[in-house]
Amino acid sequence: MIQRNLLTQEQAQTQGQVQVQQMLPQQVLLVRLTEMPVEALQHRVELECIENPWLEVSASNDASEGGEKQLLDEVNGGEGGDLFSPPSEGQGEALYDYRSEEDMPDFLTGASHSNDAAEYMSYDDTLSLTDRLREQMADFELTDHEKELMEYLIGSLDEDGLLKKSLAVLADEAEIYQGLNTSAEELEKVLKILQQFDPPGIGARSLQECLLIQVKRNENIPGRELLIKIFDNLFDDFIHKRWQRIEQRLHINHAQAEQLQHEILKLNPRPGGSIGAKTSDRAQSIQPDFYVDTDENGSVTVTLARGNQPSLIISPDADGQQNAFVRQYVERGQMFINALQQRSETMMRTMQAIIKLQKPFFLEGDETQIRPMRLEDVATATGYDISTISRVANSKYVETTFGTYPLKWFFTHRATQNDEGDDVTARQVMAALRGHIEQEDKRQPLSDERLTQLLQADGFNIARRTVAKYREQMGLPVARMRKK
Repeated sequence: MIQRNLLTQEQAQTQGQVQVQQMLPQQVLLVRLTEMPVEALQHRVELECIENPWLEVSASNDASEGGEKQLLDEVNGGEGGDLFSPPSEGQGEALYDYRSEEDMPDFLTGASHSNDAAEYMSYDDTLSLTDRLREQMADFELTDHEKELMEYLIGSLDEDGLLKKSLAVLADEAEIYQGLNTSAEELEKVLKILQQFDPPGIGARSLQECLLIQVKRNENIPGRELLIKIFDNLFDDFIHKRWQRIEQRLHINHAQAEQLQHEILKLNPRPGGSIGAKTSDRAQSIQPDFYVDTDENGSVTVTLARGNQPSLIISPDADGQQNAFVRQYVERGQMFINALQQRSETMMRTMQAIIKLQKPFFLEGDETQIRPMRLEDVATATGYDISTISRVANSKYVETTFGTYPLKWFFTHRATQNDEGDDVTARQVMAALRGHIEQEDKRQPLSDERLTQLLQADGFNIARRTVAKYREQMGLPVARMRKK
């Protein structure tokens, strides 16, 4: 008798709870509005009024008094909430009329409600190159550190979308200004990912690399292999328009060469230029998002700019309407109004925290008074999440008595400590370094070693190689080149 061991398979069902964090439509909308500078916000408000027939401009059109202008000395800070906490009482109540996201109408979940309309909560016409590139980061699997480096590289691109600084210099500056420990090799790896973003050619370090990226990504371009050879091996001939020599080297006739030239004309040497053109007016004439004034008594007043943004209300004609179509638009309009109010609160609280942390600068206008400040510091002061602070700081400007500054300018890394143990920023060290070089005897310029000794005598605990880095970043040559 043959005995067989019968293997039985048992199936069992188990229940468990898994906590998944999802952003509600109100929170998604708030994130989008918070990212927008004042001009983009104005455009977004105008678009919403056009698309929502039950959203109207208030007859008085007065700005809300809730925190638009406050004396810094009267602000206590409070316990801030973050974007992922439930809406406060009276805000976003319409969201809870639905059991799940699947039950929500399209306009609440972000789906477009017309075929030719832009996607709900988008602002394509006002998106900068930086914003467009940051959105594409979600398409790639990046570690948290790689995301930081990607953000840094995107912020280092020029208006044409090209990377003009060497990766070695960027690695040094990342450590000095951003507190990011990286290397040229690590930045090279992240840059290769950035160069896969759209528009093609983004992140190129030269015209040659820019054109090569575009050709290699377009598998359907006629003469692709020949174009790659031109840009790879015959670029000097191409730049100097030595087409006869190119024809000889590639063994092609004149007609084929003309066809290649025709294809080359379709390439874009300024991949970021077309996007930048949409925001060129803003680049030429910056519209501040905040106004900060200081009086003789040392009181600092901050005002949130509204531009031409009107105050919005739900149309009185919507009262008592039971129609589902009307109800949807009323809920959408109320959600939009609530998000605008929350944006104002977030913006004001963040700016007030920055002023408190950098008050010596706002009182005196001395850039060397800028203290080390990170996103984490402002997040702690406001109670907001770091990502919220990053959104507020991105693409925003503040007009002060001493000039107009990007909000990111106030975030600076600790470079060293002085003899008293206080943190010192790179700007302070550079200011002292520049002062010594300006006062040196030009017949016997100070060496980096001597400059290090002088800075240490000033109380800055700094190494000679760091002095050399700062000097190079300021565009100051070595001692022998400064000699007259």
